[in-house]
Amino acid sequence: MTITATAAPQTAAPTAAAASSSAAIKGDYETFLLMLTTQMQNQDPLNPMESSDLAVQLATFSGVEQQVQTNDLLQGLIGQVGLMNMSDLAGWVGMEARAEAPAWFDGAPLPLTLAPRAGADAAVLSVYDAAGRLVAEEPVPLNAGEIDWVGTDAAGAPLPEGAYSFRLISSTGGETMGIDPVETYGKIVEARSEAGAVMLVLEGGVEVAADAVTALRTPE
Repeated sequence: MTITATAAPQTAAPTAAAASSSAAIKGDYETFLLMLTTQMQNQDPLNPMESSDLAVQLATFSGVEQQVQTNDLLQGLIGQVGLMNMSDLAGWVGMEARAEAPAWFDGAPLPLTLAPRAGADAAVLSVYDAAGRLVAEEPVPLNAGEIDWVGTDAAGAPLPEGAYSFRLISSTGGETMGIDPVETYGKIVEARSEAGAVMLVLEGGVEVAADAVTALRTPE
């Protein structure tokens, strides 16, 4: 098994704001063009527009036109960057990703990465089902590292198949120091672009943002 810490590829920032800005500029551009055309059509023949005023307005028109073209080009580049990221992520499909996200339990032990807080003298793993209900609690070793969760409740009975999330409660002297999310591994079955971000779909339909992945590894 190979575990590789990785920084997720940078995704393009959400383009909603850029699109809104571009639309506003285009609206100003069209309004300006209409106003300039109307002004030239309805000017007084005995007192026509000064050539210097016309030159200023034409220069303004040219500047707005260039800004519209620049914004269109920028949006095109953002789209290309998104496609590059999707191309890079194609190699992730089939691998296991580690992230702070629910994990799909199908009866096989689930690998969990634990990191109790420094100074803790006890640590308890809390398990929650897809509805957010606490279904199990169990003490875990204080040393940070990976354990296999076998999927049983407090009475030792097997839990049903489904998505589960985990929290680690660190305490000292009987007092809670903090409650932290637990990273889990899940097999990547799909990578897609959604609202300007790259999302990974794990087994069981669990979704996680690509930039939330902290490690990748090949399945055993």
